[in-house]
Amino acid sequence: MFRLRLVPDNTNIQFMKGRFAGLAVSAFLSIASIILFFYPGLNYGIDFRGGILMEVRMQQAADFPALRNLLGGMNLGEVALQEFGSSRDVLIRIERQGDDDAAQNQAAQRVRSELTSAYPGTDVRRVEVVGGKVSDELFVSGLMAVGLSLAGIAIYIWFRFEWMFALAALITLVLDITKMIGFYALTQLPFGLTAVAAVLTIIGYSINDKVVVYDRVRENLRKYKTMPLRELIDRSINETLSRTIFTSLTTFLAMVPLAFMGGEAVEVFAIGMLFGIVVGTSSSIFIAAPLVLLTGEKWLRRQKASETEAKSAPAAQRP
Repeated sequence: MFRLRLVPDNTNIQFMKGRFAGLAVSAFLSIASIILFFYPGLNYGIDFRGGILMEVRMQQAADFPALRNLLGGMNLGEVALQEFGSSRDVLIRIERQGDDDAAQNQAAQRVRSELTSAYPGTDVRRVEVVGGKVSDELFVSGLMAVGLSLAGIAIYIWFRFEWMFALAALITLVLDITKMIGFYALTQLPFGLTAVAAVLTIIGYSINDKVVVYDRVRENLRKYKTMPLRELIDRSINETLSRTIFTSLTTFLAMVPLAFMGGEAVEVFAIGMLFGIVVGTSSSIFIAAPLVLLTGEKWLRRQKASETEAKSAPAAQRP
């Protein structure tokens, strides 16, 4: 029976030779991402900034100058128009109108009436209205969700493995998150609850891949007690490489149609996922594993030596 193998069984890539280069590149990208977070900054979506989002389908190709003149004359403040999908589909973003929901809803109704009056047959397909208080609460809730997920993952890894695995996983996840934030800042994709969902999904995806590698490292520590840790980690990565590539590839291919044909809300999630899959997969090999090697070599070997001595010690004689 024919079996497709992307990675041969005897693969022996020495990943740890490039551990310092991998850590340096990751640190550089994370620092650049922090800079991008402050300038130009994130393009906060309606969820976090408050305001009105309307998804409109025109009867014919949208005339953007005419739409800007129409909406600009309504004294609603900043109004942003964006084409997405076909030339008939328009996203309208309007800044927050006052602090109460009533002003927001009234403005949304006015825009709907003006559009349907000026362009008969216009289909207002989606309207999202978020007030200032709600947007602030959603922003805080999003930050808490990311923070709690990191804390829970660190505790789980600590109890399942050793402290150096938890430390390496936590540092790697923080680096992954900063890169995703930098990606959203660079591309200026709307950063709202959908983007937070993408970040949380990538955290779960990334830690799952790291647990697989860590579990193989732990198994090989028991099996090859005298093997140098650098060689043992390379062996563990190579043994799980086929699984890592297949999982990442299938997940990546599943996200591609959503990124290009899923609409504005799904697009923000899917594009972030595509970037996160690449970052999460590469960090398992070039960041998480080298951090274990750098922080835990002496401890792991000393612990395994103590276990071996305890097992080989002669049992006490019965009286």
